Amino acid sequence: MITHPFQRAAFQEYAQYWGRIIPRCGGHLVGYFLPHEGTNDVAWGVIAFESLAAYEAYRARLKTDEQGRANFAFAQTKRLILREERSFLEVVEGTFGIPV
Repeated sequence: MITHPFQRAAFQEYAQYWGRIIPRCGGHLVGYFLPHEGTNDVAWGVIAFESLAAYEAYRARLKTDEQGRANFAFAQTKRLILREERSFLEVVEGTFGIPV
């Protein structure tokens, strides 16, 4: 997603709220990631689902979740996200969740 580079603290607050909302609605939040060096406006929110059907059920729950709706409104009011892209990926077996 493309974020407003001068709204970093507000974006962190937004992401932290999702840390409680996403699991309640059925997603597995892998994490939110802000730029550290280089491009200053590209952030990532990574959420895992068992299937596309699980993702669709999650999206339906989000639309009825009071805190989820409030967090979307917060982002819109602050103009935190300037552009959002969604990609659906699948794990290459044996490459994810490997202990350190």
